This record gives sequence, structure tokens and C-alpha cells, in this order.
Amino acid sequence: MNETHIFINELTAGQTLDQIFVVRDKDLRTTKTGGNYILCTLADKSGSLPGRMWQATESIYASIPQGGYLHVKGRTEDYKGSLQFIIEACRPMSEEKVDVGDFLAVSENDPEEMWSELLEILRGIKNKSLRLLIKKFVEDREFVDAFKKAPAAMTMHNPYMGGLLEHTLNIARSAVALLGLYPKLNADLVLAGVFFHDMGKLAELTSGIAINYTDRGNLVGHITMGAIWLDRKAALVSEETGEPFPQKTLDLLQHMILSHHGAHEYGSPKLPMIPEAYFLHYLDNLDAKMYMTFHDIETTPDDEESFSPYNRSLETRIYRKSGMLD
Repeated sequence: MNETHIFINELTAGQTLDQIFVVRDKDLRTTKTGGNYILCTLADKSGSLPGRMWQATESIYASIPQGGYLHVKGRTEDYKGSLQFIIEACRPMSEEKVDVGDFLAVSENDPEEMWSELLEILRGIKNKSLRLLIKKFVEDREFVDAFKKAPAAMTMHNPYMGGLLEHTLNIARSAVALLGLYPKLNADLVLAGVFFHDMGKLAELTSGIAINYTDRGNLVGHITMGAIWLDRKAALVSEETGEPFPQKTLDLLQHMILSHHGAHEYGSPKLPMIPEAYFLHYLDNLDAKMYMTFHDIETTPDDEESFSPYNRSLETRIYRKSGMLD
């Protein structure tokens, strides 16, 4: 690790910095008085924060490498309860001059071990059609390689390489632990839905030093892409077996993908209409919320602070000492 690099999760308001970040995205905007300013997202492996450069020029904007490294000078400040960085000067940097380890965020868990455990859980599925469908995915080397590397999100939860696999495995573990409490659920459908629910993120998000939305991700989205992907693989199963893939099974699986965000305003084209879809939605939401709360507890810069900074996604601050009972 570069000892001079102060990570984003260590920053507080009022610090001056002269160091390198990754530029996740950038935008050239106009102030009310007609001047230009740059709004961008600066990131390292610990997180991200918005950066602003006032009195900017188009040439400066063009020189900022989106998805690349930028050496910045400036200061941190509080803006409406959140931290931002004011860029006073900047210049692009080549990868050869940086410690990539400071910027490449990866899961703390081994991807091969996580993948093996997930496959072992999926082996518990008894339905023949579901097993054949899952087989079409796990025998697709390109799919598997991408699944092991993909992030689960840009910022909200598991935003690092291996994050999607980590998130999916967590939900699968939760499903296995809770299915016995609800014996009327179709366990095969639940586990298959867990595996498939977020797979569209392989095409929605980039992985590496700068996580961002792809063009397909912006135009179509992972929920729709996942449902389409499922349909295509089901067609391959039909070609192999010489029999139509059961339409009801495909409909139910696609419904679970399309409804797993649980509400239209969160991007779900459909609301849950079967018990298994509700089960998946709440397990998915639970894992995301647990990541966000623990992340806020662990990354608040001042260990003496009782509460984290305000989290817009959670619409609250997290009390950091619930694990310390009297």
C-alpha cells in the first residue's frame, strides 16, 4: 500500500490533499452566472466521494480520464452533511505511476471458495428443468468468470470485484437457513431465483478500478437483462433435450427476477405475486441493508463518534454502538 495515500474512508472535512484518485465519472456543468464547473466522482478501494472544480475550462474537463487516474490538489469540506472534495488543480496519471492496490477494491473472501459453496447449495435443487437450466449457466465459462469478478452495485452494497458472488452466496445461505421455517415454499424455485436474480449485473456494471454503468446497463438494466438471459438459456435447454422448456417454470423464474426489488420506484417492472418472490425480495433487501449498516459503522472516521454520517440510501444515521451492551 502507498503509505502517503489517505483513503476516502479516513477523510474528514477540512483536510488538504495532494494525491491520486480514480475518476469514476465526470460532468461539465454551468453555474447560475454562466461559468463552467466540473462535477466528478473520485474513488479508491475504500469508497468514493464527489469532487467539484470551480472555474473549470473545457480543456481541463477533456484532460480528466474517466475510469482512469487523476492527481488532484485541493481540500475536503462538508456539504449538506456529506463530504466532498474541492479540486484546485489536477492532472492525469498513468497506471505505471500508481499503486493499483490502493484502488482495486475486491471482496475479502476467496472467489473460488465462494463459487464452490454456491454450487454446493444449488446441487440441492431437485427439479430436473431447473437443474438443466442452471447447468447451462455454470458450464458457460465466460459467464462464470464474469460472475466471480462482478460487483453487486456501484456504491450501495458490495461495490467491489467479487461483490455480486458474495451477495448472492449470502442470500443463498440465508435461504437455506430459513426455508425450513416455511415448508410451503418451493425450495427449488427459491434457490434458483437466488442464483439468477442479479445476474444481469454482469452486463450492467463494469468491474475493475472504476465501477460504472455500461451503455446496456443504462438503457436496459440488470433486471430486464436477467429475464432475457434466462429466456435464451431456456431455449438452449429445449434444443438439447428436444422438448419445450416448461413455460410455467420459466414464467415463475422470470417473475422472481422482475419483482425482486419489491417496488416500482426501485426499478421492479412487476411487484411480487408469489410467496417465493416475496421471500427473495426480503432476503435480498436484508443482505443489502446489513452491508450498508455495518459498512457505515466500520468506516466512520472518528472511532469516538456514536453515529455515522447521514446515509441517503438508508435515510438515517447509524448508531455505531449497539453491539456494546452495558
